[in-house]
Amino acid sequence: MPSVEVALEMLQLEGEVRLDDLTKVLYSTDASIYEVQPRGVVLPKTVNDVVKTVEFASQHRIPLLPRGGGTSLAGQSVGAALHIDFSKHMNAILEFEPSEKWVRVQPGVVLDELNSYLQPHGLQFAPDVATANRANIGGMIGNNSSGAHSLCYGKTIDHVLELDVVLADGTRCLLQPVLPSRPETSASDGERLAQIGRELRGIIGEQRDEIFKRFPKVMRRVAGYNLDEFTDPDLPFDLNKIVVGSEGTLCTVVGARLKLVDLPKYKALIACHFHDLVQALEANLEILKSKPSAIELVDKILLEQTKDSVEFRSHRGFITGDPAAILFVEYSGDDEEELAGKVDDLEDHLRSTGHGYAFSKAFDAQQQKRMWDLRKAGLGLLMGMRGDAKPNPGVEDTCVPVEYLPRYIGQVEELMREQGIIAQYYGHASVGVLHIRPIIDLKSPSGISQLRVLQERMSDMVLEVGGCMSAEHGDGLARSEWIPKMFGSRITEAFAQVKRVFDPLNIMNPGKIVNAPPMDENLRFSAIYRNANIQTYFRFEREGSFQQGVELCSGVGHCRKKLVGTMCPSYMATLDEKHTTRGRANALRRALSSGSPESTFATAELFEAMDLCIACKACKAECPSGVDMAKFKYEFLAHYGTHHGYSLRSRVFAQIRAISRWASVVAPIINPIVANPINRWVLDRLLGIDRRRRLPTFARTSFSSWFRRRTYGRKKGRGKLLLFSDTFVEYNEPQIGIAATILLERAGFKVELAPPDLCCGRPLLSQGFLSQAKKRAQRNLNLLAPFAEQGYAIVGLEPSCISVFKDDYVDLLEDRRVGRLASSTLLLEEFLVELHEKGELDLNFGSTPKTVWVHGHCHQKASNGVQATVKVLRMAQNFDVTEIPSGCCGMAGSFGYEKEHYDVSMEIGRRRLFEPIAAAPDDVEIVAAGTSCRHQIADATGRRPRHWLELMVEVLR
Repeated sequence: MPSVEVALEMLQLEGEVRLDDLTKVLYSTDASIYEVQPRGVVLPKTVNDVVKTVEFASQHRIPLLPRGGGTSLAGQSVGAALHIDFSKHMNAILEFEPSEKWVRVQPGVVLDELNSYLQPHGLQFAPDVATANRANIGGMIGNNSSGAHSLCYGKTIDHVLELDVVLADGTRCLLQPVLPSRPETSASDGERLAQIGRELRGIIGEQRDEIFKRFPKVMRRVAGYNLDEFTDPDLPFDLNKIVVGSEGTLCTVVGARLKLVDLPKYKALIACHFHDLVQALEANLEILKSKPSAIELVDKILLEQTKDSVEFRSHRGFITGDPAAILFVEYSGDDEEELAGKVDDLEDHLRSTGHGYAFSKAFDAQQQKRMWDLRKAGLGLLMGMRGDAKPNPGVEDTCVPVEYLPRYIGQVEELMREQGIIAQYYGHASVGVLHIRPIIDLKSPSGISQLRVLQERMSDMVLEVGGCMSAEHGDGLARSEWIPKMFGSRITEAFAQVKRVFDPLNIMNPGKIVNAPPMDENLRFSAIYRNANIQTYFRFEREGSFQQGVELCSGVGHCRKKLVGTMCPSYMATLDEKHTTRGRANALRRALSSGSPESTFATAELFEAMDLCIACKACKAECPSGVDMAKFKYEFLAHYGTHHGYSLRSRVFAQIRAISRWASVVAPIINPIVANPINRWVLDRLLGIDRRRRLPTFARTSFSSWFRRRTYGRKKGRGKLLLFSDTFVEYNEPQIGIAATILLERAGFKVELAPPDLCCGRPLLSQGFLSQAKKRAQRNLNLLAPFAEQGYAIVGLEPSCISVFKDDYVDLLEDRRVGRLASSTLLLEEFLVELHEKGELDLNFGSTPKTVWVHGHCHQKASNGVQATVKVLRMAQNFDVTEIPSGCCGMAGSFGYEKEHYDVSMEIGRRRLFEPIAAAPDDVEIVAAGTSCRHQIADATGRRPRHWLELMVEVLR
């Protein structure tokens, strides 16, 4: 008799079955405070895969858990079950009828991607959750999600027309509303579905009075099952409404037909500033009278977190003073002038009634987006708080009638003061929902006790005013325990009956809504959680420790976005959870919190999780918590190399500066050799350098040799400037260094050149040679610090090298001079733009017209963005300059050369970079500051990208 695991693998699904330990670690958490290891994971490709899996689970009585993006905040998507992950393969838009305003989708479709598809037709799926760039439609259905505009659009339940589901016994059904004139679901719909309809009617008929009595009279209730949707005999009997919000406890959704709404023609946004939180909530009641489309609140703690966020600190321009709270108020409609009038009237009214002290207005779509993005980033930014104490989501999902909100929040603040806790507040003030996050250390017994005390007391307060404990983020493991208290014994038993009707074997996501464990069990962090004592090469001073840095990942899944930004390139290519920043953080955290981290840290399993991290550093900038996975990967590779040794290929790439210096000497000989297909095949076999990849050619005359021999402009000098020549400029593309020298000397600078054998150390870092990298960093600091201390600007041309000086050295070295070096070092375009904006750059770039498309290097984007490159190109009068909305090119230094990574490397670039470049007119100049980017684009598209300096020196007068 085969084991259950063997039998599962014998199902011969078209999709994937994963039962390995790494996968179980990756799916043991979501965005909540909980952790439960699953039995395994199925990634279905077809509905038939799902049917087979459910039938198998029913036969063997194995719990099942349907899962999407894993962004649940209440623990709905963790459990000791066989998980069915729809996000990788079942993510298609199946059918669209714009004239009838509906769309049919698979459950793995991401909300933002759906709305991007619908936008050209002037339509949208209305619920707008903060996690829209990674939230799956299936998860929104399971959670009955809503969002900032529920005041206008309600919840997901109001927009579902039909659900295609697989019942707990494997029966597939299409759920449709049944008209009152047809009181029984007919046998033609299937006997199993007819039975469910009859029994559900019986439960509702028996408990009708209790439903009216005990269900909270607030729109934003998502607790329990939606029995209150079935009490009006004049409305259709719609089983969709019991499945929506059921958190995967009744059946598995494999498709949905959704109702769409028109996009608003115009929007106006005003940010109202307040010195006091309760005062803001009192103003909320006044604002509601003006019929806005949304009112969202953020508090001082969240606003403070944005100051240190690379991605969001630039969004703060609208903030005036130091507010305790801000209300974002939006109006929408078809008349732009009318909306502007509403915004002005609101400001006048609030000022006249003494509510608020500053009012920032936004009518431009991009400006509004920046403000909304700051609000939506709230959760992740909060979880990026340093230290073990975090803003905890355990009690954060209450809703009260909006008129009671000021009083309720006042009581909560008093409770927090009593408990000695600071709490953070944000959310949907318009509908009485504020997410309340007490800052608690759940690694301590006292912190866990405090969590329960808060839940007990806050549930009393909510119940007293007729509110609800689950307003948006669901019951899950966090709030299912409180259902009996909120609904009473009769409704609780009715929920259990509903569960038995749909799922008599109790295999569908057990422990949620019905028969739940205590809310303080299954915690990810607890009193028995282990902290690692591991010697590291990097300093983790900013994070607190290596382990605390890894624990900054809260699981919100921002790394699963695909339409915008750079993070996470390998996930965008594979759609595999283990290739997300979150997945890698989970794997690292599990290794570090094990009993013997030194031995479990350097494992092949962990290497598999870290392998496709391309160290782009996008996560450091784009992850709201600031998780720096590149730094973690370098640290891991150093430990792994110590235990297992380094490959010959790693040693070759780590010493690329020395190899290039030698190759340049014999360039006429070596260039034909490296270009020869036979020799590329040899490198493929011996070193694993993919033979499809063209290798760089070497210049016979290095840049430093040219620099020493030049005569032009040598005696000019208006400032102190040291030019750092990276390996590729020095030995492969000296024309870039030559262009930089000509431009700087024409501007009047006396250019001094850093020692030509000075390598930044990026190759050593990327291959995990951290001991050597630290020595190199200290040597470089000793050489460069005197220049920095004398006031020199140290400028470079390659973003990946400059980021080492500005970022990695700070974490590698305990030398007080490193901060001065970091602040003195910058890219040449940043240096020139700064001078230009001060009116101190005397250069004339002529009027030659060019159309220029710019692709930004990942490390450049992760620090100060690509705007400096765009601005320096726009100094030429007739340059039409556009930044390509691309992510990572996929090369990532040596990554794209490595045989096992070549295909992923090309897929990363294909998604958002290669196609627009290949389709660009021939006269469009493609510019990329990074040498890896230029080589990747050339290999993939046949176009020759150039460094911006090559263009600018051509038009220099």
